[in-house]
Amino acid sequence: MNRIIYKVKLSENVVKMCINAPLIARECRAGQFVILSLNNELSERIPLTIADFDEEKGTITIIFQVVGKTTFLLEKLREGDRISNLLGPLGKPTHIKKYGKVVCVGGGIGVAPTYPIAKAMKRAGNEVTVIIGARTSDLVIYEKEMSELADNLIVCTDDGSYGRKGLVTAPLKELCEGKAAPDLVIALGPPIMMKFCAETTRPYKIQTLVSLNTIMIDGTGMCGGCRVTVGNEAKFVCVDGPEFDGHKVDFDNMINRLNAYNEQEKHSIEACKLNLKIRN
Repeated sequence: MNRIIYKVKLSENVVKMCINAPLIARECRAGQFVILSLNNELSERIPLTIADFDEEKGTITIIFQVVGKTTFLLEKLREGDRISNLLGPLGKPTHIKKYGKVVCVGGGIGVAPTYPIAKAMKRAGNEVTVIIGARTSDLVIYEKEMSELADNLIVCTDDGSYGRKGLVTAPLKELCEGKAAPDLVIALGPPIMMKFCAETTRPYKIQTLVSLNTIMIDGTGMCGGCRVTVGNEAKFVCVDGPEFDGHKVDFDNMINRLNAYNEQEKHSIEACKLNLKIRN
């Protein structure tokens, strides 16, 4: 259980892992996530969206960016190693049905968890357009996988080194203004990207879902770490989400809460790197 089947680096700081987790794979649905911790019960617990799952093989796939202590240590694990604690699937799955025209927008590593949602929407009979966004060409991921299922694939890079130059909101606005506007838009990625995707679709009154990536600890709604404001109501991402109506989310409040522990996280990863250097 929880053994790493294979590990691939998609870019300098982005890692893909396939993990043997048959119980999670059996129950998993598009849009759900896991919470993992390393070493012991005192280790940090972090949420990671499930990028893919295979019920027959009993595996799940996670993709993460090395940004803090736990992801730094997770990246050091090798094929055959085991993850101490893996809890899931958590959260409400994406509501899959035939909407008509569905646009899935993924930014950065948010492209990975967009994949099972886009795949499920396509299987439900929808016409699926996928918009991928990244800062540079080196950070574009899952292009091949998306091209195999999407009716239309648009790739954007901030610097124009690949695909269209600019933000994902530009092609999204064009689609909203077209003769056949989307019936549903789903956005996954950095909070600021999801915020502006929601603002792009708001004038057209197009239903827009966003998958929130807040701080989590227990994953049961008890700690309150993942609290967000949606439509002037307090919601807990781990049990009420992770998907919410993008037009109702208070993104500014969410972003402020995400930045609350930046300084502590910086010191933590610096200490982790120092300890690793001393051991080596």
